[in-house]
Amino acid sequence: MNYTVRFTPAAAKDLQHLFDFLAERDLKAAKRARSAIAKGIEFLRTFPFSCRKVSPEHPLLRELIISFGANGYVALFEIEDNRTVTVLAVRHQREEDFF
Repeated sequence: MNYTVRFTPAAAKDLQHLFDFLAERDLKAAKRARSAIAKGIEFLRTFPFSCRKVSPEHPLLRELIISFGANGYVALFEIEDNRTVTVLAVRHQREEDFF
C-alpha cells in the first residue's frame, strides 16, 4: 500500500529554512541535503510504520531519521489514516527538539 505524504505549512517552512541555511555556506551540499531528505520522505510512502514512535501514548506520531554525512535530519510525522502521512516538522539532528 502506498501512502500519500503531505506537509503542514510549518514543515514546508522548515525545509526551506534548512535549505537556505546550508545554501548560504555550500550550495552543492544544500542540494545534496535536499535530495537526501526527499529520498527519506519517499520511504514514508511505503513504510511509515517502520519508523520509531515518539511516545507510547501517541503510537501514530513517529520520527524518521534521514542520514546525511556525519549528521542528518529528523522528520516528525503522523500517520493520519491508512492512506495519509503528514509531515509536521523537519529538523537538523543538532537542533533543539520539535516542541
